[in-house]
Amino acid sequence: MGASFQFVGQVLGHYRIIEQIGAGGMGVVYRAHDERLDRDVALKVLPRNSLADEAARKRFRKEALTLSKLNHANIAQVYDFDTQDGIDFLVMEFISGVTLAGKLANQPLPEKQVLSLGEQIAKTLEEAHEHGIVHRDLKPGNIMVTAKEQVKLLDFGLARLLRVADVDMTASLTGSGDAAGTLPYMAPEQLRGEPADFRTDMYALGTVLYEMVTSKRPFEAKLSTTLTDEILHKAPSPPGRLNSALSPKLEDIILKCLEKEPENRYQSAKELAVDLRRLANPTTVPGPVRAKRSRVVPIAVLAAAIIAVLLGLNVGWLHQPLFRQPSAESIRSLAVLPFENLSHDPQQEYFAEGMSDALTTEIAQIGELRVISRTSAMQYKDAKKPLPQIARELNVDAIMEGSILRSGSKVRVTAQLIQASPERHLWAKSYESDLPDALSLQSQVARSVADQIRVKLTGEEEARLRKPPHPVDPEAQDAYLRGRFYWNNGEAEDLTKARDYFQQAIEKDPMYAPPYAGLADYYSVLPFYTSALPDEVFPKAKAAISKALELDDSLAEAHASLAYILTYYDWNWAEGEREFQRSLALNPNDATVHHRYSRYLSSLGRIDDALNEIRKAQELDPLSPVIRANVGVIYYFGRQYDLAIAQLRKVLDEHPNFSVAHWGLGLVYEQKGMLAEAIAELEKADSLGKHGSTNTIASLGHAYAIAGQKSKAEQILSEIGVRSKQEPISSYQFALVFAGLGEKDRAFAALEKAFREKSTLLVYVNMDARFDPLRHDPRFADLLHRIGLTQ
Repeated sequence: MGASFQFVGQVLGHYRIIEQIGAGGMGVVYRAHDERLDRDVALKVLPRNSLADEAARKRFRKEALTLSKLNHANIAQVYDFDTQDGIDFLVMEFISGVTLAGKLANQPLPEKQVLSLGEQIAKTLEEAHEHGIVHRDLKPGNIMVTAKEQVKLLDFGLARLLRVADVDMTASLTGSGDAAGTLPYMAPEQLRGEPADFRTDMYALGTVLYEMVTSKRPFEAKLSTTLTDEILHKAPSPPGRLNSALSPKLEDIILKCLEKEPENRYQSAKELAVDLRRLANPTTVPGPVRAKRSRVVPIAVLAAAIIAVLLGLNVGWLHQPLFRQPSAESIRSLAVLPFENLSHDPQQEYFAEGMSDALTTEIAQIGELRVISRTSAMQYKDAKKPLPQIARELNVDAIMEGSILRSGSKVRVTAQLIQASPERHLWAKSYESDLPDALSLQSQVARSVADQIRVKLTGEEEARLRKPPHPVDPEAQDAYLRGRFYWNNGEAEDLTKARDYFQQAIEKDPMYAPPYAGLADYYSVLPFYTSALPDEVFPKAKAAISKALELDDSLAEAHASLAYILTYYDWNWAEGEREFQRSLALNPNDATVHHRYSRYLSSLGRIDDALNEIRKAQELDPLSPVIRANVGVIYYFGRQYDLAIAQLRKVLDEHPNFSVAHWGLGLVYEQKGMLAEAIAELEKADSLGKHGSTNTIASLGHAYAIAGQKSKAEQILSEIGVRSKQEPISSYQFALVFAGLGEKDRAFAALEKAFREKSTLLVYVNMDARFDPLRHDPRFADLLHRIGLTQ
């Protein structure tokens, strides 16, 4: 809507706006002065375009103007609805008083006051319940108390205005659990996604009463994941422990309201109101039941209609939602945030992360959904940002978060799905199993998500999600999760730990496919992280991946590993592409595979295809600087140097010390003839890189040679020559410097040696502009032919 104070001092209709008094995702409320009737009013400005169309606006106006004639002691009266310059606004009675949330002010209320206010709230709910209306969002912020201790129910969140029943599960889930949120007052059945009924309001009122007598809520976890788990499973601490002056009878009333199962709570607001009244007036004898109402509609019935509008409820005569409510069906992208480790044991962190990753992978296999990769989602671990902000930064429609508790051989996963805009709690559920069956939980959650957002599954996806997982030895699964935990750390020193755990998993359960894929990944990357030679490790990777696919041909990560091996070691480009495509068919949301596939395509000179593929990787992993920098590298391969510079500078604007971007910029500047700038960028990359990257040093040597600084280039040749005696270094790096020095024969000799070494870097030789001086030599064409590339 823009700045929240933009309307102060303006006039809408005949209402002069004085000050802002409330705000929510679906509107901002101001105190305004009615200049015709000389009175203050509450004016709610709706977000622009929140009414679906002119027909919806007319229906809204009709109902609002009808209800403006009605009044009731416990409901804020509606005065007007109007539109000016495309701005829709609702005018209501201005209540002079404080919200119950403000009245509590971190201190409990006297019991007598609690009983009086509680009875008023219960009687108002009783009237609504008699006419089939469930509130669904009772909380202290929606309850005003006047100077005369009169309760007025109101709701500053217009998201509830005309919502169809059983969809109203709005929550302001900021992760802070503050009083402005709805989640702390939600009943277990709401969190489970079950239909709300009158007893749901009993739970919310019980939470409000608990807060009134203790100044605390029954459950006060700061993280919404923990809070959800507590509401679903934990018994509230008896309020008498926090307030010794509390009468046992009122404590019993509150705890009855807070029963987990609806059938154990008060079955009507009337029953609760009677108990509160009896406790306030112990000698009072209840009067006879009132006679049946006449055909004349009493004011209370009409007032209930006001509740339906102002509190976002549902009445029979209101058939059509007048707002554009983003439905679950509109969710086509989501992020799975790291699940909270409820054990709070750091030694169990690998299990929580591993289950989160496995769940992400499971949901990511649904083709109609865009699912953010773990690398971007992990950046929000323990983040205190509001969920809508996280959703905006990741450009998704919804967020899934949850918690994991492992106790002995038992596992409990609690997951919840929150729509980002407007912020709406769509679904929550707990899953429990023995540890050996933990893998089945991931498919259950993925199916629940698909069902909830009504996404269409292909036959293969449906079969995969419903297929019972292969029984896995719990110790093997545990070892595999530990292995992936260390693998995901991304540090060279963690690779050995990852390998050891993958091997342990295989020893415990030789029929378990994922650890074989993990072992293949380990061997495949060794030439990049260590001194291992391709011929030493890639055959081991091939053997491991062959076993993984023999055990489970539907394992997307195994096909991705095979594609990598076929491309970088076998130079089997056709088979490599088939495996990339097979992997992406099984898991279309794997950002790493899209990224690798883009590098494959750029090696073949298919620059447009490579850019399309890496943009998909960006959508799935929007916070990855590596992916964004490699967009610039692909532009470099495509000789689109100005675009490469623009892209790499964007990366450096946000990550000024990211060595890969400085390295890429150095290559581009060199091709632009900006040699001083190229050398400066490559020197910067060298100073920022880890352990003096040979790739960066060789690139710097080439730049020195092109710039005529022959002695510096030869010094780098000497340096990498000494290093090559201590650890294997690809002869590709020597060829780079020789090419810069114009020593073609030595450059070709080095490239021939790189071919015999099966150097993984040779896949880039055709598109690397630094080898252009060699391109017209027949020896270059012969080399390309032997590695399956053409000019």
